[in-house]
Amino acid sequence: MSTTRADSLIRVATPEQYQRLREIELESDKMFAGIGIGPFQDDGSLESLATAAVVFAAGEPPVGFVSVEVLDGSAHIRQLSVLPPMQRRGIGRALVAAACDWARAQGYRAVSLTTFRDVPWNGPFYNKLGFFELQELTPGLAAIRQHERDIGDDALGARIAMRLEL
Repeated sequence: MSTTRADSLIRVATPEQYQRLREIELESDKMFAGIGIGPFQDDGSLESLATAAVVFAAGEPPVGFVSVEVLDGSAHIRQLSVLPPMQRRGIGRALVAAACDWARAQGYRAVSLTTFRDVPWNGPFYNKLGFFELQELTPGLAAIRQHERDIGDDALGARIAMRLEL
């Protein structure tokens, strides 16, 4: 990314970019192998981009993205991925901010997500942004957590649901 501001090239992604965004996701997923998590099964991420409420991409060509859906009357971050060489530059933070700004503009009062509790670039990252771990799950979040357990993600590392009040 050739800009000094991480958020200056964040925009709504186009369907023509979805394949590239899926490649970014696969590249960033490789980082989990280094801490003993994975490999991940294909969960239809390409299709979920097409059905998301909004997908924001960072950079040109894209180096990161966030996909947002609506779940239980709130915005829900389904996926946040940034290419490993581009991490730690504020891109992920800017993408989350774009998702939150979009949610506010749509009238949503919260943003939720599920993530790995202890992976530094997951749970602790979101906690620094103001997300907190939920003890009681909404029906949609409970279904996502059950799906994660069904595919074995809990065996790969502790997963949690988090929420940010807007």
